[in-house]
Amino acid sequence: PPKGKGPQGKRITLKVAKNSVRVLFNGRRRLELSKMGIAIFPKCLLELADVEEIDLSRNMLRKIPNTIEKFKNLVWLDLHSNQIDELPAAIGTLQNLTYLNLCNNKLTTKGLPEELIKLKSLRILNLGLNCLETVPTTLGSLKELVELGLFDNSLTIIPKSVKRLPKLERLNVKRNPLPEFAKEDEPIDTIKRLESLYLVEKKDLCNPCLQTCQGERDELHMLQDMTPGLSEKPSFYSLITPNSTARDNQEEWRIK
Repeated sequence: PPKGKGPQGKRITLKVAKNSVRVLFNGRRRLELSKMGIAIFPKCLLELADVEEIDLSRNMLRKIPNTIEKFKNLVWLDLHSNQIDELPAAIGTLQNLTYLNLCNNKLTTKGLPEELIKLKSLRILNLGLNCLETVPTTLGSLKELVELGLFDNSLTIIPKSVKRLPKLERLNVKRNPLPEFAKEDEPIDTIKRLESLYLVEKKDLCNPCLQTCQGERDELHMLQDMTPGLSEKPSFYSLITPNSTARDNQEEWRIK
């Protein structure tokens, strides 16, 4: 496109990038560039290709270049909340990657390259809040997956190969048009209700049935006797008689 067209975003210099490297308690180096207004993957980051973690979340990135393959040591990659609609094939070269967050982007099923299944070390993969209509059955080959987020997409089926991942502990598929979510769970009615009611005369009942009915009726009357009627006025003997000021105020409120 002609120069100047499309969002250019904030320009990240090598100095800014170097100052954005944090050493974590486990010794890993994380490149923290979240919420920086980045629209194009900065080329200068290649100078820091030995980092183990990259946080580029909450930016305006549309594409991740194939140069991502230079980050051989990458274990953790957070790209959530960008505008990414497809991943490069080179994503599959990140053999050490255990965490990949792509939540809240514009990924379609076509935007997921086959090479994604080469990430054999991947333990956490978040694809929630995207535009996926199907899940590649090949994701079932990611045997180390412990957590998989597929929520808020347009999925109508989850492949069996994905459901049967051996180490999978958390699979979030909420808010998808899946058949199991088509009907909302009906509220449980805790009140026992009769489908049919038959009325008979007292003379038509046998003795055992008559005794049962009379017993239940007596219990009902006891409950009614125990419940104070609405017409009964409560009396409060411990209250003192209202003084003259109280009486005047009471009359005034009645008039109002």
